[in-house]
Amino acid sequence: MANRRALITGITGQDGSYLAEFLLEKGYDVIGLVRRTSTVTFTRIHHIQDKITLVSGDLLDQGSLIATLRDYRPQEVYNLAAQSFVPASWQQPVFTGEVTALGVTRMLEAIRTVDPTIRFYQASSSEMFGKVREVPQRETTPFYPRSPYGVAKVYGHWITVNYRESYNLFACSGILFNHESPRRGLEFVTRKVSYQVARIKLGLADKLALGNLDAKRDWGYAGDYVRAMWLMLQQDEPDDYVVGTGETHSVQELCEVAFAHVGLDWRDYVVQDPRFMRPAEVDLLVSDPSKARAKLGWAPNITFKGLVEMMVDADLKLLEEEKEPTKHYE
Repeated sequence: MANRRALITGITGQDGSYLAEFLLEKGYDVIGLVRRTSTVTFTRIHHIQDKITLVSGDLLDQGSLIATLRDYRPQEVYNLAAQSFVPASWQQPVFTGEVTALGVTRMLEAIRTVDPTIRFYQASSSEMFGKVREVPQRETTPFYPRSPYGVAKVYGHWITVNYRESYNLFACSGILFNHESPRRGLEFVTRKVSYQVARIKLGLADKLALGNLDAKRDWGYAGDYVRAMWLMLQQDEPDDYVVGTGETHSVQELCEVAFAHVGLDWRDYVVQDPRFMRPAEVDLLVSDPSKARAKLGWAPNITFKGLVEMMVDADLKLLEEEKEPTKHYE
């Protein structure tokens, strides 16, 4: 019997790399859609690049999506590609809408055109809740996005529901709360903290500049969350699920755990910088993942403390390896 085949958009990102690993372990043939850019970054998938097939395509280009589906015939499509850095969505609101909102429509329309039996996963976001209407947030909580990114994700979410109901597509949305890992980009606060803590510990820096220390998030481990994506597409019926830990932690707590892990006191190093304050901050984002637990049998394995310590350890290792080559030439 031929292996199941999955197409992942955004395969070079944090989630895409973990999902590709997970699906390879399940015996899938994995196809990754990558954009043609001047700087191609395959760092996160370098270790599995020989096991996956990379195809040039773009969520801005309908024709490339149709061609990819026709050429590779996946049974599952995971749409993880987006302009996903929230602060950048204020600088590039139109581009964010083109990719993060209309890109979903282009992919759904390509699926409807080529093969309506394809099972589709849309990466929705807790940022859709924004100015929250209730705490904790569940699948029925009304959306009130507070950034162009959040607004675009709401569009992507509802167009997925619309195609499911209009065309009977097996289309699911995973409303994922913040999920982090050592593969997170340096512009995200969790990685910014873990990386700078490692630099401070190694004597390469003496300060960590942050914005709102009271901002709270429901932070989990990305490697746990890709399992939930896959589980959604294995169900008898398509549905939408909130995925998170159900716990909330502040940026200050993040700093406390990270610095304590290397034997330092965060208060000696953290400074607040108004440049990192958001124009509109979201309220208390915390998930109610009880539906995912009950219907998918999903629960996270890594704790908040375990996640932060894993990230600090990975950045210490990374920085020590970067220093390594110079020793051979001294």
